[in-house]
Formats: sequence, C-alpha cells, structure tokens
Amino acid sequence: MDKKEIAEIFEEIALLLEMKGDNPFRIRAYRNGARSLLNTEKDLKQLIREGKLTELEGIGDDLADKIETLATKGRLPFYEKLKKSVPKGVLQLREIHGLGAKKIKVLYEKLKIESMDGLKKACKEGKVARLKGFGGKTEQNILAALGAQETYAKRHLWLAGWRCAMPILEQLKKLKGVKKVEIAGSLRRNLETIGDLDFLVAASSPKTVMTWFTSQPDVSRVLAKGETKSSVVFKGGMQADIRVVSESEFGFALIYFTGSKEHNLKLRERALKKGWSLSEYTLSPVEKKSRLPSLPKKPTESDVYKAFGLSYIPPELRENRGEFEAAEKGKIPTLIDVKDIRGTFHNHTTESDGKSNLKEMVEAAEKMGWEYFGISDHSKSSFQANGLSEERLEAQIEAIRKFRSSKLFLFAGTECDILPDGKLDFPDSLLKKLDFAIISIHSALSQDEKTMTKRLIRAIEHPLSTMVGHVTGRILLRREPYKVNVAKVIDACIANKKIIELNGNPWRLDMDWRLWHEASEKGLMCCINTDAHSAQDLHLIQAGVNVARKGWLEKKHVVNTLKLSQIQKLLKQMRG
Repeated sequence: MDKKEIAEIFEEIALLLEMKGDNPFRIRAYRNGARSLLNTEKDLKQLIREGKLTELEGIGDDLADKIETLATKGRLPFYEKLKKSVPKGVLQLREIHGLGAKKIKVLYEKLKIESMDGLKKACKEGKVARLKGFGGKTEQNILAALGAQETYAKRHLWLAGWRCAMPILEQLKKLKGVKKVEIAGSLRRNLETIGDLDFLVAASSPKTVMTWFTSQPDVSRVLAKGETKSSVVFKGGMQADIRVVSESEFGFALIYFTGSKEHNLKLRERALKKGWSLSEYTLSPVEKKSRLPSLPKKPTESDVYKAFGLSYIPPELRENRGEFEAAEKGKIPTLIDVKDIRGTFHNHTTESDGKSNLKEMVEAAEKMGWEYFGISDHSKSSFQANGLSEERLEAQIEAIRKFRSSKLFLFAGTECDILPDGKLDFPDSLLKKLDFAIISIHSALSQDEKTMTKRLIRAIEHPLSTMVGHVTGRILLRREPYKVNVAKVIDACIANKKIIELNGNPWRLDMDWRLWHEASEKGLMCCINTDAHSAQDLHLIQAGVNVARKGWLEKKHVVNTLKLSQIQKLLKQMRG
C-alpha cells in the first residue's frame, strides 16, 4: 500500500474508534497520523527501510508498526477485527450526507439502527427527531438524503455507461448481417448520468443479434428475449436494451430511441400540424389527402429532420431547450470538439493528492497533442488532499519554471481553497508569483445559500483569482450541490472578467450543462478542465467536452481553445 491508502485506513480506524466511544486522544492520534503521512514529501519505502517513520510528526512506535505492516503486507489484522466489531450496515450510514461518527453512534445505540432501511423507518416514525442533538430539521435532511441515495442507486455515471457500451458496440458491428448499429438513449445524448444502455441495429438476421446479445459472458440476467428486441442486466448492475429494425426504419428509430421524451413529443406535434403521423419506425399520412415529403428509401436522421424543414440537430441538443427554433433558422451552433482543446489548467500531481508526478503528467499532456498545461495542486487548508504549504508551493513554482519541454508550455498555478469567510488560502505575495489561480470550495459545505454565495463572490472579486473550480461542489450520485445562487456567481464572474471551469471529472461535470447556454450568451468564459489526478485522467477531457456540447458551447466560448500566445495574454490581463 502507498501512503495515501494507509492514510485512508487510519481515517477509517479513527471513525470506527469514535463510533465505539474510544479514547479521544487515541482517535486524534490516528487522524494526526493520516495527516502526517499525506504531508510528508519523503518516500515511504525509504522511511521504512531506514527506520525513520517515527521522525514524522505524530507517528509513534505503534503507528509506525501499523504503517509498516500495511505497506509491506497490504493488510492489518487490528483494522480487520475493528471493522467486524461494527455491523456492516452501520458503516454504510456514512454515505448519508450530514451523518458523522457521533450521530451514527447515537442512532445505533439508542435506536439500534444498522441499515438504510432501518434509518428511513425510524425517521418516518419521528424517532430520530426526538433524539438529543438531532431534531426535526435534521430528520428531514436525513430523509431527503436517503431519497437521493435511492435515486442514485438507479443511475450510472456517463463514463460507466460508455465503458460498458463501447465493447458491445464494436462486437455488434462485427456480427454477420449487421448493416448499421448505433448507441441510442441518454448515453448518446451525453447526459451526465444514465439509467440504462440502448442499442439500435439494422440487420438482415435479427435472431443472430438476439442470440449473441443475450449470451454475452458478462450477462447476469436476461430480462426479455424476443425476435427483434431483448433486455439484459450485466454483472455490474447495468441494464441494456437492444432493438433490431430494417434499414428503411433505422433513421426514424434512431431519432426516437435517442430521445429525449420532450424532444420526441415536440417533433410529433410538428408532424401532426403537417398532417403526418410520426412513429418510431416511419412517417405516414393522418388522412389520405395528406401529402408526405419525399424521402430516400433508407432515410438518415438528417433526411428526417430536413423533411420537417429543420437542419440536423446533434443528439446532445435534443432536450427541447430551443433546438427546434435554432434548427428552423439554420442556427444550430458548431459545437466544440475535443480536437479544439489546446491544453488544460486543473491538474494535480503527487505534490498534493495526485498519483503521477510532474514529469509523468507533462509526458501525458504531450501525448494528447496539447500546446500548454497548467499545474494546480491543492492549497494548505486541504490537508486531507496533502495541500501545499507556502514553502512547498514556492518550491513547486521554481520546479515548474525550470522544467523544460520542447512540445509543451507549463503554467504554474494552484487550486486555492476559498476559506469559509471568502478569503483565499494563500497570501497575495505568493499568488502574484503564479500564472493562474483556480479558486475552489472544499470545506464548510453546509453554509446557507446567502453565506455561500457571498463567500464565492468575495473570492471572485479578488484581483488574483482566475477561474472558479467545480462551482457547485456536487459529486454525482454521491453528494448534492451545496446551496449557492449560481446565477449571481455567473454574473460576478462576467462582471469581474473571471472564468468558470467546466470540470470534466465524470463525478462532477460541474458547472451543469443546463446553465451554460444562457451564461455563454451573456459573456461568461469557460475553461474545460479534467481535474486530473493521474496521467490517465487527461483523457477525461472528452467527458468535459461532452457536457460543453450539451451546453451549446462553441469553440469561441472556451478559453483553452486559444493558442498559447492568446492564452498567455488573457491570463496576464486577468491578473492585472
């Protein structure tokens, strides 16, 4: 195990001990030990080899022995025994936002709650509200969090869907008799989370397709198997549906099964106004006298839209959010493409909580074909992410300036914490030495909307801030956004000529795509970042671009499509 994994185990040990009512000093020792491991720049293996673990602040002989055991053997009997002493269901309660160890301990001891279902039942019966330290508001918040958990369980991240779907798509293309095949549904529309996978196939032998699809090695359950449609569930819990149509039906079916429901309904309404009936397979007259448009024998999606007097509407825009009006006027935007990206700025290294060092990150960025690359490790208040002190950031800036790459220009930056009062985590004297500063919130997430909004705007108004990172703090399928007036934050960024990032981490994809169209028209600048914590993460730029496309963003709206000389000029202007 590496030091980050060991630190995580120490944090969990502290939590378990706290739940068991152990000595507070012992609990604090594990938390301090975790922090010390994250903060040290020294190589863990070397420290163990030289017997110098106890030289780290807060690491005594007991913790040193446990660190060495975990590092060399990958397991710790004490930790495993401790985990078994607490019901597994109790530990799962940590997933509920707002429930810490002390509250979970009370719930278990007073109400014998050791599962999500048990907690929900107790809340509905009003038992939780009567507990000391809880109250009615806390009970309602827990119920809301439980409801969110149930919703999350039915959804999957876009990335999980894409990784599951792509191998299936490639295999379907190779089947005998398959003429056309496409992914449909919410995955094709690049929604941030999806319910299931949808495949559409045009084939001469539907039986061959059905047999292969339902007998894949990863299929755990066949929900339905018919002559032209089937449904399965994979071992990971993802459901997938497939439908086989003729080539003459494929264009109509692809529009229908791509959706969204609102888009399809609007298109059907337009058909009825013209005296047509639009189904998932064809276009037919409502009455005999109704005249149908001329279409090819095997119409494409473009052919169908053209028949309605519309230019082609990209799948990402099919949400009934103004795409029909734009298509009528021939004003569908030329959406940004991943090839337009020339570099990114939100990237972490092993100096904070990244898994790749500076050299490895630079080499990966070079392979992406980018012109420039920003390093923005965490600031000191993010101790859980091994945030950099002033001295460590000074040293990193120097290292970045000295690093030479013939293919890539390096920008020195930071992901600087916005403190609870809106101040920045580093002094101006240090921020001035940077090329850019991403400002983000990682703490005090429960502030009310007014306080949180004021906090963000104060940081935006700081002359040395450059762009806002993951503006709402959401973690998809895990944590709801903190309460903030995003409209006011957007206005503040426009007024102060600051950027809001579109965070391409599939768990974040923040700012939400629903906000970008209007914001970009008002003049908000976007930077699509990966929030990369490893060299492999740079490929997540595709997820960020997907969301940008859903937000109607064009190349002109995104600052990291600028050439190196242009982005250098912009950053200098922004920082006075």
